Amino acid sequence: MTHGDSAGPVCSLKFVTLLVVLGPELLFVGAGVQLQENGYNGLLVAINPQVSEDQNLIPNIKEMITEASYYLFNATKRRVFFRNIKILIPATWKANNYSKVKQESYETANVIVTDWYGAHGDDAYTLQYRGCGEEGKYIHFTPDFLLNDDLTAGYGSRGRVFVHEWAHLRWGVFDEYNNEKPFYINGQNQIEVTRCSSDITGIFLCEGGPCPQENCVISKIFKEGCMFIYNSTQNATASIMFMQSLSSVVEFCNASTHTQEAPNLQNQMCSLRSTWDVITDSDDFNNSFPMKGTELPPPPTFSLVQAGDKVVCLVLDVSSKMAKADRLLQLQQAAEFYLMQIVEIHTFVGIASFNSKGTIRTQLHQINNDDDRKLLVSYLPATVSAEAETSVCSGLKKGFEMVEKLNGKAFGSVMILVTSGDDEHITNCFLTVLSSGSTIHTIALGSPAVKNLEELSHLTGGLQFFVPDKSNSNSMLDAFSRISSGTGDIFQQHIQPGLWTYTLNNTHHSSQVLKVTVTSGASRSAVLPATVEAFVERDSTHFPHPVTIYAIVRKGFYPILNATVTATIESETADPVTLKLFDDGAGADVIKNDGIYSRYFFSFAVNGRYSLKVRVNHSPSISTLAHSIPGSHAMYVPGYITNGNIQMNAPRKSVGRREEEQKWGFSRVSSGGSFFVLGVPADPHPDVFPPCKIIDLKAVKVEDEVTLSWTAPGEDFDQGQANSYEIRVSKSLQNIQDDFNNAILVNTSKLNPQQAGTKEIFTLSSELFTNGPEHQPDGETQKSHRIYVAIRAVDRNSLKSAVSNVAQASLLIPPNSTPVFARDYLILKGALTAMGFTGIICLTIVVTHCVLNRKKRADKKENETKLL
Repeated sequence: MTHGDSAGPVCSLKFVTLLVVLGPELLFVGAGVQLQENGYNGLLVAINPQVSEDQNLIPNIKEMITEASYYLFNATKRRVFFRNIKILIPATWKANNYSKVKQESYETANVIVTDWYGAHGDDAYTLQYRGCGEEGKYIHFTPDFLLNDDLTAGYGSRGRVFVHEWAHLRWGVFDEYNNEKPFYINGQNQIEVTRCSSDITGIFLCEGGPCPQENCVISKIFKEGCMFIYNSTQNATASIMFMQSLSSVVEFCNASTHTQEAPNLQNQMCSLRSTWDVITDSDDFNNSFPMKGTELPPPPTFSLVQAGDKVVCLVLDVSSKMAKADRLLQLQQAAEFYLMQIVEIHTFVGIASFNSKGTIRTQLHQINNDDDRKLLVSYLPATVSAEAETSVCSGLKKGFEMVEKLNGKAFGSVMILVTSGDDEHITNCFLTVLSSGSTIHTIALGSPAVKNLEELSHLTGGLQFFVPDKSNSNSMLDAFSRISSGTGDIFQQHIQPGLWTYTLNNTHHSSQVLKVTVTSGASRSAVLPATVEAFVERDSTHFPHPVTIYAIVRKGFYPILNATVTATIESETADPVTLKLFDDGAGADVIKNDGIYSRYFFSFAVNGRYSLKVRVNHSPSISTLAHSIPGSHAMYVPGYITNGNIQMNAPRKSVGRREEEQKWGFSRVSSGGSFFVLGVPADPHPDVFPPCKIIDLKAVKVEDEVTLSWTAPGEDFDQGQANSYEIRVSKSLQNIQDDFNNAILVNTSKLNPQQAGTKEIFTLSSELFTNGPEHQPDGETQKSHRIYVAIRAVDRNSLKSAVSNVAQASLLIPPNSTPVFARDYLILKGALTAMGFTGIICLTIVVTHCVLNRKKRADKKENETKLL
């Protein structure tokens, strides 16, 4: 083990020791939401600056989370609740004795409140970009959802919706309904509604009235205009991830109530596991126990914070190590670019430098025009000192001093710390940094930079970057370009674009290294720019665990599809690695066409830091925007059956785009920060990377065959070409899920895997399902009319992927039999039939009576005529 490898645990131990002496408030600064003694601390709700000030918005947020806390406490069987919450008030709102913001920012919020930017719709929404059991990025509420009480009829109370979304965000579970597949055919060849649990009852509606399910199904296709309406009064207590709006629903589906056959995202992403099983496997539940007694937890406490003046301090290393590899020159160019182009107007900016001691180069100046920018540029360091020693803490101390002269405290300020030196005493100022209320972005220059540098970013919620010592690298410019004010106001931010043509003419006698960077902003307030946000799943990893790279490409909240997204990963010594990222719902990508492009990275050449840059190009000749907002959100219920009466809610607002279809091209560049890799063995690396799990397997029956389709994995995760496939089928869902190796093996000798990312298609004969022997677990029968299929890939060294999601197909067309869930329809139908029979009898009596009377009158008239 190298010295660098062993240094990490020692520093971590020092850091843990330091945290032990900190108070509860400081302990969770910069650490996100933490669970302590059954209560969540540090939840941050941020309101976008574009949201108009409304006196009811904050009280409604408080009411929502307070209700959610008690609902969550009961749903988790007295396990967790919300203890303290911060609400970030926009600087655009009037000051109202709000507390001063510290490290809180819109970009790091767990919950954001903002409009859809021109689109209608009020769905609460959680951005999930990782797999089952993994945390999401944020929950999104619209102001209208929080203010319009009429919406609770369709969504349920806001507190219940919050818990639904919290389960997405915190525990990585998925929705148990499916708007695209509202019904399915179960193993008993009956039509079932996609729901959880199956005890939830209701009736079909078509053309505005009750109807049998066969009127809604034509050749296994759900007829347009049909819907399933649920009874408002239920006995079922699950599930929150299906329909939290039902008053009886107070639990998550568990192993006994979960419907494994339902074609929903929870089953697909979580290998048929119930939401409760996934939740109880989380760190939250492994590190806590249910509260004793019967008392409810205390209500949540709220603190309101608001940003004041924007303050930025550049804290720059000028030690002799900055002379190496043109580090100082790169720093000068990048810092000048930042001051002239990136930092927002009206920001207060100061500059400090450090070697073994810190120096204030210029006190804070407010930027009001270009002359102010040029003045600040003149204070950038032009030379390095003779000292090799660096003291990061001394530099930060000078930065804090500058800010405190303006505001008394450093709360809400930003430090951009750039260093190339090692500093064994950096942990000495961790406590000061924690209590400062400042956010620190770190930029490490070259591999010798202090190993604990990134811990300053972790503690304060800042970004971290790495600039390798390469003359052709733009990493320094990219890092400064990524740093923004963090307010969430996209119209005030500069974007690094492309598609520019320029000509350079070198008038010097020697060759020159030139770097060109172009920035722009939104063309006007009514038109949102296309943006890209690049990041990695984790800040550090240990070989052979891969790092997942992500790029969110969108316009407002609408995903941008069909873009060419390329990631470049650089280390200090090895050649850059280029990866194309995909939004295809396979491999590292969780959801198809959600505008989140991703890929596994595992080509680790050396130990140490790696930097990430993402480029996005989009041709004007292809369709650009998705027509809807994909993702995980609470179900909107169209109506209920109440006391036998159909009560419909107002139609759900569409979240589709209003603008006309446009075809426009663009190019973007964004830094994704840096990450650290340890444990990389010397070449040659052993093959320890299996093919990735197949997550999009589908099965469709066509006549006497079943056609399978999936996206090909790679030889190593999602790269290369696997060696073979192992496909197994069963008539028992439980069998193939729990005992894949004993299910029926399909002959795949003629199936050769294609390149990763390619769509694979394979057809099975129905003879396999009628003649093939299969081991059945105790109590299982062979009466199922469905087959279940799963697959795994094998590489050339016999490393196997995890078993795929389970696909299912019906072997028979369902007869016109009535499943259990239509019993309410039968009752209603019986009542209507009885009423019909009664009406017919009455009508017959009336008609007979009239006919007899008419005949009597006719006979009487005839007799009278004869007498005359």
